[in-house]
Amino acid sequence: MVRSPLRFVCAAALGLAAGMSASHPAYADAGFRQWVADFYGTAAKSGITQQTYNMAFQGVTSPDPSVLEKARYQPEFTTKIWDYLDSRVNPYTIAKGREMQARHANTLAAIERHFGVDASVLLAIWSMESNYGEILTKTDRLHYVPQALATLGYADRRRAKFARQQLVAALKILQSGDITARQMTGSWAGAMGHTQFIPTSYLAFAVDADGNGHRDIWNSIPDALATAANLLKKNGWRTGETWGYEAVAPSNGSRYEGQTKTLSEWAALGFARPGGKGFPAGARRAELKMPGGASGPAFLMTRNFFIIKRYNNSDSYALAVGVLADEIAGYGGVDQRWPRPAGALDVKEKFELQTRLKQLGFYDGEIDGNIGSGSRAAIAAFQARAGLTGEALPTQNVLEAIRRYR
Repeated sequence: MVRSPLRFVCAAALGLAAGMSASHPAYADAGFRQWVADFYGTAAKSGITQQTYNMAFQGVTSPDPSVLEKARYQPEFTTKIWDYLDSRVNPYTIAKGREMQARHANTLAAIERHFGVDASVLLAIWSMESNYGEILTKTDRLHYVPQALATLGYADRRRAKFARQQLVAALKILQSGDITARQMTGSWAGAMGHTQFIPTSYLAFAVDADGNGHRDIWNSIPDALATAANLLKKNGWRTGETWGYEAVAPSNGSRYEGQTKTLSEWAALGFARPGGKGFPAGARRAELKMPGGASGPAFLMTRNFFIIKRYNNSDSYALAVGVLADEIAGYGGVDQRWPRPAGALDVKEKFELQTRLKQLGFYDGEIDGNIGSGSRAAIAAFQARAGLTGEALPTQNVLEAIRRYR
């Protein structure tokens, strides 16, 4: 069994409920305290008792400044699809997913039988949402949910309506007794537990899979995975069907992007699976997406791809879930190369780069495929030792030099 993060989660929540965590000193805020007092009128209309409300806000006298900081710092940028997938579908997430598949085999099999959702899809979502629960051990990244949502409702005009709706839902969860106030931790925006449900989604889909009388997505892996499966099932998941197919597009294939046809019709237009494999279930309809542009892989997305988007309304997210699920299940990932800049490394090469640098004594960081300052410093140290010039960048030339180095 996975070691429960309960001890860490409770510690974080206790600190927050007392006013602020150690890294964020408490400070009095009369306006916030008045807002909290006034908001009870709204909560009471939804059936929240004074006892529940007092319990939720006991010791909370000020907003959480780290919530406002994170809310403000939402930079707008475009991430290339290959970089997005590299960070989410890589040797680490695949190996960890297979480890979790073996460790929780009975639980996953039971959930799959009951809800009809592939275990590998649930594992991929678990990975995407909380790194298989690892995020729940990071106390510096956890927030006491009622305080976080009250902070947004009080001080963030753009998110105030959302935050107030979620705060009422969070209070309903506390009132139900599924979780104690001290355990209700989550992201700065209120996403909670192993599978990162916002409070309203929790109320709609949460499941008590372990039979202990509580729907606990924070500490019960069966509850968290079953809750994710229930969301997909209730949104129309088709059991026994895939999320889509990678396809090799004909030279004029991009002209059809966004169109929906049967798989047989796509085949007739010259679309084929890598290796020349045909498409099963030719009458099944699929939409063409080419996230890497005309020179990148094509994907024919079937119904379940769009069901995954009910979890997170992002094509990149749903594609990452599908590809990671296939990798965990042993079907393989994307066969065609993405149109990366000349000389750029793919994710497996990034892992190889870090591994070889560590073996040579230049790198002491994590082997995770993320080329940050530590990896670049290691590249620079290698180049200096090998008598090479140029920027310390993860390129094909650098990797080839490392492979040859003795």
